[in-house]
Amino acid sequence: MNESNPTLAVSTVIFALSRAENGAPGALRLPLVRRIREPFDGRWALPGGPIGADEGLAGAAGRNLRETTGLNPTYLEQLYAFGDLDRSPAERVVSIVYWALVRPDEADAATVGENVRWFAADDLPELAFDHNQIVEYALWRLRTKLEYSRIAHAFLGETFTLAELRLVHEAVLGKALDPANFRRQIESSKAIIATEERLTGGRHRPPRLFRYNQSVELTDNGPLTRAEAAS
Repeated sequence: MNESNPTLAVSTVIFALSRAENGAPGALRLPLVRRIREPFDGRWALPGGPIGADEGLAGAAGRNLRETTGLNPTYLEQLYAFGDLDRSPAERVVSIVYWALVRPDEADAATVGENVRWFAADDLPELAFDHNQIVEYALWRLRTKLEYSRIAHAFLGETFTLAELRLVHEAVLGKALDPANFRRQIESSKAIIATEERLTGGRHRPPRLFRYNQSVELTDNGPLTRAEAAS
């Protein structure tokens, strides 16, 4: 391994939800990029790359995402720094890892093909470097943060039904939740507010739409504005 100063890079874990047949939130997934050079030529990896001399960390993460996947997420948060000595066989690389959350309509805009593909978050192949470990950490962080922040909002529109919100929680947590208990817990938290609108188009009584209560202080480090994400 090269003993010179370490290379600084960024990588990003991008979480999105697939769409079920009825259009409801589906399974948790993320895009991976196939490497086309050594080390790990041909193996799947997280989107990322080196940091330019004239750009910040978040700017480099956003640029690498746009260049590799075409995605420009509005939620981009720094996750952790990974710098084990043996994480790259060619040189010492320290990666500043970000995570991004995108709605299904944003995920549909991703550039996919032979070298960019979506994978189920809980069923990944063996990835390059230590990227399996990074995804596991990001999943733990996402599931933990779901309990005390508005992070589920990043997967939804401005308004949503309680059923849609519950499906997001189920997809992230990887388990079914009792609808009645979920409703009681989410309403008692005062994190959401009922609107006067209802979802249209169904055969049954249309469910009420909710939005997040901006007056309730919850721990949250995102989302970024479009201008910040593009910087």
